[in-house]
Parts: sequence; structure tokens; C-alpha cells
Amino acid sequence: MNRTVLVLNQNYEPLNICNGRRAIVLVIGGKAEILEAHQSVISTPASTFPYPSVIRLVYLIRSPRARVKLTRREVFMRDAFTCQYCGRRTHDLTLDHVVPRSRGGEHVWENLASACKSCNHRKGGKSVGEARMTLKQTPFEPRPGRYYSIQRRLESGFHEAWQKFLPGLEPDIVDFSDSLPQMTAD
Repeated sequence: MNRTVLVLNQNYEPLNICNGRRAIVLVIGGKAEILEAHQSVISTPASTFPYPSVIRLVYLIRSPRARVKLTRREVFMRDAFTCQYCGRRTHDLTLDHVVPRSRGGEHVWENLASACKSCNHRKGGKSVGEARMTLKQTPFEPRPGRYYSIQRRLESGFHEAWQKFLPGLEPDIVDFSDSLPQMTAD
């Protein structure tokens, strides 16, 4: 019962990933139908069920649009692993608070930028203007891509049977193409 199951809305839009036990409860309760199944089966004392891989809900569920979780990795991905001060592309980045926390700057999307270690050290606890530096782009909160809520749960495994229900999904890539950065005029 530890395999993952892709849950689709009534209109075939991907909603979530759940475990096999939850999927079977939904199917037995008449709330979902099995679209794809693994080759194994689940046996109960009364009956046997195919182990689901993809299920579709019978009723349409209206779910709010997910927000991109604020993490170091997501900030680096938003900034394309590029220092927002010197423009150097690297995987050895730090987070910089544009308005330093010591001066009341908050830990929010609009105040965080990727910076290489030398630029972050040079800026220190100063404002961008005081450090005589400029940002390559104004920090922003990215909008999640089409499959963001599914991609966050893909560590548990991506099944080939899911591919036809998730066209264009690359399991290891988060898509921020829906949100283009606002460039500064400086």
C-alpha cells in the first residue's frame, strides 16, 4: 500500500498524489474510478481490486491555485541560479535580503535575491544603494507552473502510466514560464 497514485479531477486535471490505501477508499466509496492500474492487486477478505496507478474523481473539486513555497531552492530557481548583482551564473549561491533584516526587511519573495558569496559579502548589511550595487531584476513571487502541486510530491516516484495525463511534465523541473520577471530601469 506504499505506492503512489495520481489523482485527477473530474475534468482530468491533475489534483494530487496520494497513497494506494487512500485511492482504494475513494474507489470503494464511489468517489473515484480507476483509469490506470499497476499489475499487482489488493486482496481483502471479501474481494480483490487492481492496485490503482491513476484515479479520476467522480465529482469536480474546486481547489485554490497553489502558491510557490518560499525556500532557498525556489528562490535560486526563480533567479535561474544567477547572482542578481553581478550576473554570474553558479550553483554556489547565497540568499540576500535586499532590505537587510537588521533594518526591518522581511523574509518574503519581494525582498529575497540570489547572490554569489562575494557580492553578498560586499553588500553586507547595507542597502543596495549604499553598497553602490544594482539588481538585475526586481524580486517577485513566482506563479506556480501548471503541475507545481504534483511536482512537489514527485519524490515518491513518477510512473510512466502518468505521462499521458501530465503532458509536457519534466519530473525534475519546476516551470516558472507563467511568471516573467519585471526588469528594473536602473
